[in-house]
Amino acid sequence: MAERITLSYTDSRPALAPGELEARLKAAAPILEEVKAGEERYAGSLGWLSVDECAGEERLDFLLAEAARVRGMADAFVVIGIGGSNQASRAAVKALRPKDGPAILWAGNTISAAETRRLLGELDGYRSIVIDCIAKNFETLEPGIAFRVLRAYLEERYGVEEAARRIYATGTPGSSLDALCRENGYTFLTFPERVGGRYSVGTDVGLFPMAVAGVDVRALVQGMRDMRGRLFSEPAQDNLALRYACLRNLFYEHGYALEMLAFFEPRLSYFSRWWVQAFAESEGKEGKALYPVAACNSEDLHATGQFIQQGSPILFETFLTVADPGASVALPADRKGDGFDYLTGRDFREINDIACRATMQAHAERGIPCLELRVPKLDAHTMGELFYFFLFACYLSCRVLGVNPFDQPGVENYKGYMFKNLGKPGANA
Repeated sequence: MAERITLSYTDSRPALAPGELEARLKAAAPILEEVKAGEERYAGSLGWLSVDECAGEERLDFLLAEAARVRGMADAFVVIGIGGSNQASRAAVKALRPKDGPAILWAGNTISAAETRRLLGELDGYRSIVIDCIAKNFETLEPGIAFRVLRAYLEERYGVEEAARRIYATGTPGSSLDALCRENGYTFLTFPERVGGRYSVGTDVGLFPMAVAGVDVRALVQGMRDMRGRLFSEPAQDNLALRYACLRNLFYEHGYALEMLAFFEPRLSYFSRWWVQAFAESEGKEGKALYPVAACNSEDLHATGQFIQQGSPILFETFLTVADPGASVALPADRKGDGFDYLTGRDFREINDIACRATMQAHAERGIPCLELRVPKLDAHTMGELFYFFLFACYLSCRVLGVNPFDQPGVENYKGYMFKNLGKPGANA
């Protein structure tokens, strides 16, 4: 049997009382069963839960065919989106680093004039460009104005008719974005109504850009299915996602304010940003929740490492570790007396793992609870498992915490002031 993702816990100066986790798991068992059954009150947000509702074989066939068309005509593909509309695909593309296919560029996630100008200048260096605007209701400012600028760029460069062939948009059927596509001949993809942005990895939203980039989306979706099967079959006391959800809520109740996702593979940097959004936007309401932060080590050990070791004891860590990094670099012999001869012949992968273990040991001895989520390797299947694990765990964690996992009312506050000050018709702060 293939190696599985595992979760372990080190607490050298126990933050939890003996039996406390087991008691919480038992108390949370009914929540696990309710979530697996599909809660009626959240029915409008659970399109991602089954995986196949949005990523069945027929849909994958369609997305792969469309991706092949793009890969055949473009050497640059621009993904326009912000937050949940681009985080998952960006995480997968950055982690898996496909070797062929068009360059993948990202837009619609900033309002910076300098960055927008830089992107337009970069596009001038490509031969053939295709874009995909991802916006569920097409009311979010950043992707909306980026889409207008990039449409104008394509029309000026290729003409209106040819530009239309190069424009995809992903939104909710019946939305104003859908109407714009029908009126102008753009290819429209589906942002399912029953899936929110941060839960959209297994839909057209996440899968189409991944497929264009060359990610094996069939393997990724199968990883999601396999993790779903595991989490739906494991009893509460052994359930990987419920244990994680209960541990993090127990630490929160014991006064910890932050959870740090720490990793020693820089390829996971954008995955950590996806993780931050998933938990911050899902849990951060009603004056509750852990604040999720990330550390890309060993680099960040030379920045925030001092605070973690000796600063305010306000956080616990979840180490996301990779058993097989998929690469090997041995330190060569050297006669120049640089002081590192004791490492001659040793592999970077071994050194990296030792540094990770040393960090966990040092932090645990300081009294920081350390979780380790260990994955066998970074490939499309494992990425699918990780995506589904964290989404399911986030849902459970919100339920244990007592907040709605799927709304984000606070996000709208700044938008009211912004749209009013920009003169949007009907906008009120």
